[in-house]
Amino acid sequence: MSLISPDFAESVIVRSAEAEVVGRSPVAIRLLADSGSTGGALSTQRVTLGTGADGARPHRHDGSAEMFYMLDGAAQLLSGEQVVTAERGDLVVVPPGLPHAFAAAPGEGADILIVITPGVERFEYFRHLERIAYGKVPPESLLDVQEIYDTYFLSSEAWERARA
Repeated sequence: MSLISPDFAESVIVRSAEAEVVGRSPVAIRLLADSGSTGGALSTQRVTLGTGADGARPHRHDGSAEMFYMLDGAAQLLSGEQVVTAERGDLVVVPPGLPHAFAAAPGEGADILIVITPGVERFEYFRHLERIAYGKVPPESLLDVQEIYDTYFLSSEAWERARA
């Protein structure tokens, strides 16, 4: 078992009104704290999905666990080969290496607090996703940065069936 020994001396306080928001409807990502500001302890963002909107396609993180806490609404989450529907107040934690994905449940919106630990610098990853959404870079460009952000894309029949 390894113990994370974060290296930061002061509390991290992020006011909602001051957080950077990337994306556009139906997906908005509020960047809260990146790994650098938490001494590597965690990275966290708040993802708001419009009705039925896709969040993240199937992927894995080799070095971090990912926690999804449902602030509001309902979301489908892939965890391994299981697809679960999480609702307000539910928590799903995915261990390192396990395939996962998330999207708003059909007919629902979702507001999700996501925490990755240990942290990975991810704010630039979300800015990259925004550049893709605006057509500034091609979607394939994500393949070039998988190692940088510890985000490895994969396919999942279970996810495809659930989202069909």
